[in-house]
Amino acid sequence: MEASLTARDRVGIQDFVLLDPHTSESAFLDNLRKRFHENLIYTYIGTLLVSVNPYKELDIYSKKQMDTYMGVNFFELPPHIYALADNVFRTMQSEFNNHFILISGESGAGKTEASKKILQFYAVSCPSTKLLNNVRDRLLLSNPVLEAFGNAKTLKNDNSSRFGKYMDIQFDHQGGAVGGHILSYLLEKSRVVHQNHGERNFHIFYQLVEGGEEDLLRWLGLERNCKNYRYLVQVRWIKTLDWKTVRKALSVIEFSESDTEHLFGIIASVLHLGNIKFDVDARGYATLNNNQEICWGFLIRLKPKQRSPFSVDHAVYARDALAKAIYGRTFNWLVNKINESLANKDSSRKTVIGLLDIYGFEVFSVNSFEQFCINYCNEKLQQLFIELTLKSEQEEYEMEGIEWEPVPYFNNKIICDLVEEKFRGIISLLDEECLRPGEATDITFLEKMEEKIGGHPHFVTHKLGDQKTRKTLDRGDFRLLHYAGEVTYCSDLLDYYSFPVIFKVMRQSKNAIIKHCFPSTEPDSKRRPETVVTQFKSSLVGLTEILMSKEPWYVRCIKPNEAKQPGHFNDVLVRHQVKYLGLMEHLRVRRAGFAYRRKYEIFLQRYKPLCPDTWPNWKGTAAEGVQLLIKHLGYKPDEYKMGSADLSEKIYFFPLFVLLCQGLNFIRHPRTLFATEDAFQVCKHKLATRIQAKYKGFRVKEDYLKQREAATKIENCWRGLMARKEREKRAWAVKVIKKFIKGFMTRNEPACIDNSEYLAYVRQNYLTRLKENLPKTVLEKDSWLTPPPIMQEVAQLLKKIYIRHMVRKYVRGITPQRKAQVKSMFTCHLCLLFLFFSDLCVRPPQYSVPVVKYDRNGFRPRLRQLIFTQQAAYLVEEAKIKQRIDYSSLRGVSVSNLSDNFLILHVTCDDINKKGDLVLQCDYLFEALTKLSIIVNNQNCIKVVQGR
Repeated sequence: MEASLTARDRVGIQDFVLLDPHTSESAFLDNLRKRFHENLIYTYIGTLLVSVNPYKELDIYSKKQMDTYMGVNFFELPPHIYALADNVFRTMQSEFNNHFILISGESGAGKTEASKKILQFYAVSCPSTKLLNNVRDRLLLSNPVLEAFGNAKTLKNDNSSRFGKYMDIQFDHQGGAVGGHILSYLLEKSRVVHQNHGERNFHIFYQLVEGGEEDLLRWLGLERNCKNYRYLVQVRWIKTLDWKTVRKALSVIEFSESDTEHLFGIIASVLHLGNIKFDVDARGYATLNNNQEICWGFLIRLKPKQRSPFSVDHAVYARDALAKAIYGRTFNWLVNKINESLANKDSSRKTVIGLLDIYGFEVFSVNSFEQFCINYCNEKLQQLFIELTLKSEQEEYEMEGIEWEPVPYFNNKIICDLVEEKFRGIISLLDEECLRPGEATDITFLEKMEEKIGGHPHFVTHKLGDQKTRKTLDRGDFRLLHYAGEVTYCSDLLDYYSFPVIFKVMRQSKNAIIKHCFPSTEPDSKRRPETVVTQFKSSLVGLTEILMSKEPWYVRCIKPNEAKQPGHFNDVLVRHQVKYLGLMEHLRVRRAGFAYRRKYEIFLQRYKPLCPDTWPNWKGTAAEGVQLLIKHLGYKPDEYKMGSADLSEKIYFFPLFVLLCQGLNFIRHPRTLFATEDAFQVCKHKLATRIQAKYKGFRVKEDYLKQREAATKIENCWRGLMARKEREKRAWAVKVIKKFIKGFMTRNEPACIDNSEYLAYVRQNYLTRLKENLPKTVLEKDSWLTPPPIMQEVAQLLKKIYIRHMVRKYVRGITPQRKAQVKSMFTCHLCLLFLFFSDLCVRPPQYSVPVVKYDRNGFRPRLRQLIFTQQAAYLVEEAKIKQRIDYSSLRGVSVSNLSDNFLILHVTCDDINKKGDLVLQCDYLFEALTKLSIIVNNQNCIKVVQGR
């Protein structure tokens, strides 16, 4: 908090929880505005950080600033993103659990920059070794690569992320960054082929054209002029430095020369692809004219065809679809390649801090499919945010025995269900429309939505709206009432499909990256592919599961104006962002109980001069000192609450709130705290005045002598203190070593005081080594780590349990196909055993194979087992012999000339009551014929197996 009431009036309050009145949106905006105009862009709501983009450089991100915030109590210094990053890191280390930081806000609010600042802080604050520095460099340099391929200039932001990014940073037990993993969501592929007026394509295109070396551009067939390419409609703007940064980053992330060559070849191919033009032949089909752009197909190594079965319009659409598919899959390959470079090779347990830089809720004049997905994502994250906030706050009050006052808030589950509900939601209706017979169009999709969800209170179309609404809605649009406001969408959700022929063509490419992105193993399907919004929904469900498994922290980014002007604060724009970011709801939740909470020792240390019983030194417990202090200050019973003092090193809550170490002191009203703070400032000034008056009349020489004497005393005391600490440290070390040696000498004796700690160490050491050397499969069950004598019995028990676990895991992992195969093999073995012990066979069976036998009347299929012995062939059903064919009566074998695996055994049959020829179908036809031929020829029954 600020030092005095005057300062608070000028710069506002650094924690909104201390704001009175806390329910006033105007007071909230006024406090935000005051701090913004004083270049104080960060403000807390508890541990939630609100960040306002200043649109100018501020000297608050230096190495010195990082050092200032390292290891400092969260509320001890003014709000800063470094404070939040440090608190997350220290909480992770002390509690050894996983956390994530959700960074949200509109485009241009500063989300990407906030993510960079957190990464840079961890890069500086983490331990430094050669290996860790290598990982740190890769984590930092993954940003410029992803920005080059995934960011673009928009009307609202010069460096707007056009994809969602979640990054996990993995730390070891010492706090060193040892690895990372990145997940990307919904790349805006439409930007590759089309940009709105005033916007640009992805940075990498301009970086390559404007910054690429002359030799590279010549090899790629590119000219240093963006206006020559249809997909790049804007003027040059990228600095050469940006290109050099990307090239350096690719080398540090260990991209090979071949990978880099293929990658730039793909980027150049997309540019050439956009310049391809089509003519019309006599039959109305699209043909390629003598456009030189097709000559550059060698970059992805494809052989172009001169004619296609498409019209010109369809050919243009297919060309753009191909460009989007190539770029989108290449981006996914790039992310996976970066993940390979960041992968942690150590399999031991690691703690994780996740960074989620996600698109913000936005409303444009025209809102397409991609904006629908973005706003749906924000609905889900808002639902998660409210749930975690309420849950955390309520658990803290319940643990502390404080009454909880419920806070009303808008539950946006009704909107999430509208979008994602099975069979009735917009996504399900979209899938259903795309798979129905006939041609699906935007109009038919809109009609289906009107039919199925027309009565929903958050859905409206031109047909369903009243007269006033119809004036603002086109007939092909629909409107959703989101938690943050109304948004009108174009019903173009059916346009996001690719031509199946695209994938067949790209599989012929010799480019290594293209071959990886369009694998030949990818199954072809006659059905339409899954919609992009369904894929996005699945990835969003996975993201939600990841976030629910970690402890949440929040950074809410706000842009103060649309013009990116420093010092300009647009109240209307900021008010709208405060609303849809849920900041007022979060504040009301935090203020539902008590506005201010601090650990006893921190509160006592700051305010103890205000009470004669606690000043200058307090000998009792911190809780008792706080009790005396607030009694002296005259706090009323309803103004404060003493938290449980017996929670020391036992209980901690969600990191949304202060870690409980020795109980908390709760103060309900901010004015109570401010009165205490102002009294502290007055007391501090009085003490300073008294000290100055006491020494005012001393002469210079006396001052010097006293200072020298004081310095000598301080030095002596300090040296004595350090010597005592060193003596205590050595005494403790001697005691530990003696105890260890004594325990080793008595390790084989019954447990006693002398060897109890040593035996505990032996047990822990064995279990730790056993964890790293467990058998990987059932076949390695005998490779069990030799236990010490004290662990013999436990080791045998653990071995049995673990082997049982591996067997169960193996059985549960068997696929239905494998189960059927095992069942077939078991049946075969039964048959073989039956034949072996029967009097029908003198020698053991030679071969067995499953077949399908067809009845001669009606051709009904029946599953059978065909067994070859030295004397005869048997057709068996579950150990029951259905037919025996002596080789002497076998007069020939016929096979089909098709790929249907049919086989006929021709049998000489004099008795009409006996069974004749066998019509069979065998999946292992060639192997069965080969075996039969060997056996029969050895018997001299027939010399040749015939086939037609």
